[in-house]
Amino acid sequence: MPTVNQELLAQRLKLSRATVSRSLANHPAISAKTRQKVQDLAEKLGYKQSPGRVGRRGKNSRALTVGVLIGVPAGNVVMATFPYILKGIRERAEIEHVSIDVCYQAPVDFHPESSRQSVFRNMRAGDWRGTILIYPFAEKAVELISRRLCTVAVLESYSQPGIDIIDTDDASAMVALVERLAEAGHKRIGFLSWDYPIGGHWVARRFSGYIEALYGQGLPFRPEWVINVDKTTPRLSPPAVADAVARKIREDQVTAWVCAADHQAYQLALDLPARGLRVPEDCSITGFDGLDPATGQKRMTSMRVPHEQIGSAAVTRLVNRIQHPTAPRRKILVEAEYVAGETIAPPPPV
Repeated sequence: MPTVNQELLAQRLKLSRATVSRSLANHPAISAKTRQKVQDLAEKLGYKQSPGRVGRRGKNSRALTVGVLIGVPAGNVVMATFPYILKGIRERAEIEHVSIDVCYQAPVDFHPESSRQSVFRNMRAGDWRGTILIYPFAEKAVELISRRLCTVAVLESYSQPGIDIIDTDDASAMVALVERLAEAGHKRIGFLSWDYPIGGHWVARRFSGYIEALYGQGLPFRPEWVINVDKTTPRLSPPAVADAVARKIREDQVTAWVCAADHQAYQLALDLPARGLRVPEDCSITGFDGLDPATGQKRMTSMRVPHEQIGSAAVTRLVNRIQHPTAPRRKILVEAEYVAGETIAPPPPV
């Protein structure tokens, strides 16, 4: 019987050796379907992957500690995605023989020029060799961090050169959601987000996907059906967002709303019944992230982001960046998977 190794798996599946290796490492650049195919065959043939082989760093490598900077207060874990990202980071860090130091930091209170903040004390002391940024931070803060350390950003893009980025393919995911709404019969579809002190670029990217989808479906775009995107308009709190949505449903017959994230969508689904509107009978809603609903809530129709795989890939990318600091910048976009929830229905009769 031939030796069961990655070369054999590649031959059986008619894939490249590199694709097999990346699939076994759950690399997000490889589609979920291909990763599953490789892993299923590996299990069937009894292929055992050695942690020492998977990791780029051996057990005898020089100690390496990296910081993980999460852009939320430590207690803010309701409907959050970072615990899943962090799980992937921890699992990959163990394989890579990397220690991680996790810090929670509200971006609005993050002042890099201050010597009092522990994050920058760790950097100056040389305790960290690199850092992974989760969620948006101000460009100025990211610039100062990237000057001191090799940096990988997760789920956010920055203009700073040399920062590697692992993000979701937001535009194509939004196109898929709008297409589902159009298939259900919706012709007047709005877009909303919440207002954040440090907004980042992710809302704008998802909004651009929404516009692309409307034009692709031949549906109308109305600026007044967009909430908390245009910086020249008043910013609305979540309760005020629900008020505005209810008003546009009744006055403009906007029958579906695309939310920039699941936590926004689930909250809207809770707020609308108090305003006399049912989901999805009177209004369809979609989210983004693929998070599980709270007890008693309907599952949101959404796009599931492979957060654990993204976290794993961030560690691998950071280790590579530390070893090759002058290598070209990388931006990896990960595909999201459609989640058929319970929050889309045909529009109500006029």
